Parts: sequence; C-alpha cells; structure tokens
Amino acid sequence: MLSRKGLVPEDYLLTRLAEDVLQQPKFKTKQRRSRFVAKNGRCNVAHTNIREQGRFLQDVFTTLVDLKWIHTLFIFTMSFLCSWLLFGMIWWLIAFAHGDLDAKPERFVPCVTEIHSFSSAFLFSIEVQVTIGFGVRMITEECLSAIIVLIIQNIVGLVINAIMLGCIFMKTAQANRRAETLIFSKHAVITVRNNHLCFMFRLGDLRKSMIISATVHMQVVRKTVTNEGELVPLDQIDIQMDNPVGTNSIFLVSPLIISHTIDKNSPLYDLSADDLLQKDIEVIVILEGVVETTGITTQARTSYLSEEILWGQRFSPAVSEEDGMYAVDYSKFGNTIKVPTPSCSARSLDEDGGMERFRARESTSFGATVRRRLKRQNTKVA
Repeated sequence: MLSRKGLVPEDYLLTRLAEDVLQQPKFKTKQRRSRFVAKNGRCNVAHTNIREQGRFLQDVFTTLVDLKWIHTLFIFTMSFLCSWLLFGMIWWLIAFAHGDLDAKPERFVPCVTEIHSFSSAFLFSIEVQVTIGFGVRMITEECLSAIIVLIIQNIVGLVINAIMLGCIFMKTAQANRRAETLIFSKHAVITVRNNHLCFMFRLGDLRKSMIISATVHMQVVRKTVTNEGELVPLDQIDIQMDNPVGTNSIFLVSPLIISHTIDKNSPLYDLSADDLLQKDIEVIVILEGVVETTGITTQARTSYLSEEILWGQRFSPAVSEEDGMYAVDYSKFGNTIKVPTPSCSARSLDEDGGMERFRARESTSFGATVRRRLKRQNTKVA
C-alpha cells in the first residue's frame, strides 16, 4: 500500500496500521506467550460463553454503534422499511373499515383521499413519515382515528431518525479514527538518563490539531504468583512516568520521548539485559486525550514485548530549528543509537555504587586498554 511503503516510514507504526505481529525471530529459544495488546492497539481478548446476551439489548444505541458497518446499514434500511410497511397496513385498514376502497357516492368524504389499494396506502405512509408532500393523497377531518395515527407515525418517524442518524454519525466520528494519526515508536529503549536506568519510547501526533489534556499511562503485564499460590496470568502493574509537574499530562505539539525511571518502586527494578531476553514482559502504553476539533475523548494504545525493547540505545533527535521554526523529521522518528549502558539491573547498579562507580570502572578499563595497545605498538616498533 502507498501509506505503508511510500508515505509512512518503517521506523514507527500508526496505532491502527495493520501489521503481521505473528512473525517472530527465527533464533528464538522458547515460545513467547500471546501479547495482551497488539501493536495497532487492539486488545487480544476473546469473550466466550456469555450467557446473558440480553444485556446488550438494554443498551441498544451502543450495540448499534459497535456493530459492523454492513450490519448497521442493514438495520438502518430495515427500520424505515418496516415502519413504512406497518403504517401502510394501518392506513389500508382505516380506509377499508371506513369504506374508502369501495365505490363512493358524490358527497362521500374518505378518511384519506385517493387510497384505492395497499400500494397507495404504502405510498401515503412514506409521504407522511418523510414529509415528501401529500399531493393528491391527503388526510381529512372525517376520521379521528386517522388523525391519531398521523400523529403517532410522525412521532415514531422522528424517533427512528434520531436513533439511526445518531448511530451513523457516531460511527463516522468515532474517537478511534483520530487515533490513526497518533504514532508510537516501533521499539522502546532502556538506557541511562540523569544517572539512572530509564525505560523510554517516542510518541508523536501527525495532525496540527492538538490533543487537549493528553495523558499517558503505562502498565507492565506479566504472569505472577501471589503469596497464597494463586496464579495471576495477566497481572497489570502501573508504571510511573517522569514529569516535573507531577502529573501524566503532556503537551503533544511535537514528538516526545516518554521516560520512566527504573527505581526501587518500578516493576522493572530487577530486570537486566539478560533477563530481558529470557522473561515474557509486555509494557502497555495508553494515550488519552480530548480531540480539539470535536471535543470527543480519544484513546490510542500499543505495547512492547521483550524483543521490542532495545537495551543500551537511545532515540536520535528528530526536531531541529530551521528559519525560526521547529521542524520535525519523521524519517528519524524511530532511529536509535547505541550508548554505553550497564547490562545489570537497576537494583544491582544501585547496590554497586550507581553510575559514578560504573563510569569510573569504564574509564579505568578504557585507560588500561589504551595502555596495552600502546605497549604492543612500542614492542612491534622495537
């Protein structure tokens, strides 16, 4: 497709872009569990054995909005056809009971003029409900029952119009359509920022209209066992974001790198580079906000499995200042570069003296390596 190969760089994913998530590296040593949230934001959950199906009918409007387009359009069409046929039959019965279908004397006043068969009654029913215009068919003041049916049909028609047109509008203006232009980096990274190991990913918005009150939530989904021996297959643990204002609100006017400091309160505190390759870990990212143009709340989701988290890399800069404006290069949205990063867990790093101790060892080992190289070169020259 053009949107995949031409317009959309391969370094990031649209939140609703279809992707084959079943492809796995050939060098895997063990089978990974199924992911909870797909890269395109769809939840990988199947609801089965629901016995109380009638609960869905108690919220008809939401059920209609959640249906597929072909089912919604079928219900939209049949609701009007059935109402026209029902009231067409009622108008035919009124005309039959009043004798409008028989031969009429000169001074006979029918309930509805020019109704001679069910076809003409059906046409009159359509004219009443959609207000096309009566023409030669019109109601008279001869029958009180006809006036009552006219009022009832107009009210029923307005209710059907309100429900079905509202349903069509909600389906075309669903909030998940706005999430199509909210993008996440294909990979997350773990590296050092401000002398701490941090989990980071990049988030961006392709539209100029902003997401108001945008908030980001992160969770780790993994299999855990409680102290009582209960197995929790999908244990969801919140991850706190780094934000100086103390909340999860962000100003998404340009691509942002969302960071989480791996400290003693983090569920990733005991995770090392080797553990990342062995354990089944899934980090879920949820972006919520209000669409500026419509005022509808939207949500975009994605997730990162263990193999999608790069250890010891950070994101390349994608924003530059040009001619007094800030330019965003989306071709660099998902680019990463390698940086020196401890391969141990954050717990081991803290117990070993922190980043100062690590940098001191790195500089010592680097100096020793340089001295060995110089010694070998001097030996060869001699």
